[in-house]
Amino acid sequence: MEYAWHVVAMIGIFAILSSSLNLLMGHTGILSIAQAAFYGIGAYVSALLTTHLGWPFPLGLASSIVITAFASLIVSIPSIRLKGDFFVMATFAFQMVAFSIFNNWIDLTGGPLGIYGIPPPKVGSWKLDTPFQFAILTTLLAWVVHMLAQRIVTSPFGRVLHGIREDESFVASIGKNVIAFKITIFAVSAAEAGLAGSLFAHYITYIDPKSFTMMDSVLVISMVIIGGAGNPSGSLLGALLLVVLPEALRFLGMSGSYASNVQEIIYGTLLVLLMMFRPRGMLGRFSFEGQTWKH
Repeated sequence: MEYAWHVVAMIGIFAILSSSLNLLMGHTGILSIAQAAFYGIGAYVSALLTTHLGWPFPLGLASSIVITAFASLIVSIPSIRLKGDFFVMATFAFQMVAFSIFNNWIDLTGGPLGIYGIPPPKVGSWKLDTPFQFAILTTLLAWVVHMLAQRIVTSPFGRVLHGIREDESFVASIGKNVIAFKITIFAVSAAEAGLAGSLFAHYITYIDPKSFTMMDSVLVISMVIIGGAGNPSGSLLGALLLVVLPEALRFLGMSGSYASNVQEIIYGTLLVLLMMFRPRGMLGRFSFEGQTWKH
């Protein structure tokens, strides 16, 4: 039963991650492949503060959110004016730089050996040290992030984001500061990824750079596309499918590198089929095709 609760906990963490990226991809029309970098920043910040400085979990969690949001400005301020593939390359560069820091700044991050002994969450006398307890926490926070996304996209702020996705030039022509809106939503997206990273670090109690690679960014993008971009519920569905799928392969007797290869084949097949027959994804309201959004 603990294994099932472990899967639920991981679904909650990846639901937060996919929801964070959906704010960019689905609602603003910005494709970023640096989500794993922000996920990693959140994880390392919380791990370092709680293990090295003895900070309590809530303070470490809050610091992860704030610092990751500020870290997003390193990418967004100099590059948010770039269009299409140029902005994608900027986020790619940030992802590679972040991974290099995680892997090579040994005095701070532990390098390839990572950080171990990260304490489980503790709020007052309540210590979350079982998969069941952590599943409750991640599910609750995933629901909070989901409701926040719903609130954002249905607000006047969200309507401007949709306008930027549909016709950025028109939004600028009516007096909206497009750059400020993009930087703000990029920071909100990064902050949510930092939240997911902090939860991951304290749940697994050990982190290393291998958990925050380019392939993890691609996985989150796949969750958004398969679940459906532009629909907050699509993020939850995408996370559910792509977390449960590899676990289901274990019950078919597949493990190790063989299961990993089969998993990648299935991901690729799903993406190809969806792009052919349902480019909006399962619950999507829009399709993301060459930086052009189609209803």
